[in-house]
Amino acid sequence: MRSFLRGAVLLGVLLAAGACSPGLRVDSYPTEPGTTVDCEALFADAPQKVSGEDTIRVDGDNAVAWGAPPIILRCGVEKPAALTTSSECYPVRDIGWFVETTSDGYLFTTIGRTFFVSVEVPNDYDPAADALADLAPAIAKHDPLVKPCV
Repeated sequence: MRSFLRGAVLLGVLLAAGACSPGLRVDSYPTEPGTTVDCEALFADAPQKVSGEDTIRVDGDNAVAWGAPPIILRCGVEKPAALTTSSECYPVRDIGWFVETTSDGYLFTTIGRTFFVSVEVPNDYDPAADALADLAPAIAKHDPLVKPCV
């Protein structure tokens, strides 16, 4: 009985330590002035699952993430340097996206909305557009359309 109690206590300590473990660290990034309130609302309304992956804890309040490797949503980001008036716009559930390839996947940034939202999707998630489809309702709710993707 004594070894059972020790095991139970050890298990409880390990579980408690896991609950207090740090979350995903997302690099800070410059945000556009005036986006804080909208971004906080977007983060609060973000879905619990994206591409079938559960939300994971993020250190700080500058992003929301799902899965491992993480799909990361950032809000109020600066306009991508490569985005021009002639850049292609890819619509997914009425949200227009500018697409950049990264070393391990894709970086999608909204186009034609009040402010920019970016979503990093690692190669592990195929098709990457599934993540964008899952995030579309929350983005549409908190980042109003200015000009549709054509």
